[in-house]
Amino acid sequence: MNTQNKIKTEKRVMNLSMIGSIAFMIVEGIMAYITHSHSILMDCVFDVTDLILIGPFLVLVPLLYRPVTERRPYGFSQVESLFLVIKYSILLVVTIQLIIDSMKLIIHGGHHVNAGEIAIFEFCVFAGCLFMYLLLSHYSKKYQSMTIKAELYVWKLDVIGSIGVALAFFAQGILEKSQWAGIAPYIDPAVAIIMALLLLREPVETIIRGLKKLVLFAPNPEIMDRIRIVVEQHMQTCSYTMDFLDVIQTGRKTWVEIYIDSPNDVISIQSLYRIRDEIRNELRRDFDQVYVEIIPNLPE
Repeated sequence: MNTQNKIKTEKRVMNLSMIGSIAFMIVEGIMAYITHSHSILMDCVFDVTDLILIGPFLVLVPLLYRPVTERRPYGFSQVESLFLVIKYSILLVVTIQLIIDSMKLIIHGGHHVNAGEIAIFEFCVFAGCLFMYLLLSHYSKKYQSMTIKAELYVWKLDVIGSIGVALAFFAQGILEKSQWAGIAPYIDPAVAIIMALLLLREPVETIIRGLKKLVLFAPNPEIMDRIRIVVEQHMQTCSYTMDFLDVIQTGRKTWVEIYIDSPNDVISIQSLYRIRDEIRNELRRDFDQVYVEIIPNLPE
């Protein structure tokens, strides 16, 4: 897929996600106000956080495909990493605050809500989120950037969360008519806490991953091992030996620098081109934008 098609796909997915987020944010905000449900409020806040950062990112997308220059040796890739760190940091802070508020409700005797209304509403939200997830998955079949994957993850969480909340409030409706009616007021804050805890892992992992990319740390061992295997396989077709492998990931760009030694101190430029192209073509199956350089390891 060429660059223009990638930009077009990414903008289409982000635009659809933004439209869907706006619609669900408005509906959930109204319903949270009417029912005073913390579970619905949790969904609404999550959508608001996601929506705030989709708009600016649509402006950023074309910049991510610009070639590197002397002035910007990493292009705009680090901007994407910074963008995701900011987005998930805001989400993390808001999620923790909602957990604290829900715990206060439990301590003070729970929270009474109309379980039937919320259950039906959340089931409708589940149907809408499932439709959006399948639609975005369809448009992103040929190409998925880290940002598209993040959007798909958000919608997948909405699908799982909404059906879970719907089932929880159906159960509350049953409890209210049984001998366990005393538990019912605790369902709403308890569900909000469970949803928040399930959402915490992704922001924390994304923030840590984004910070590593911003300071140009080496990627995780799985990525390093994958690249090393590919490089070693292709290095076996020549007389050179790999002395050192340096990998940098920032945003969606991956730089692979291979330092080599030659047993007879003779290096053919033509052979370097061949090996570089073979390694780069194979790595492109796993990495979106990959740059490969083969560098003679000169002694100090």
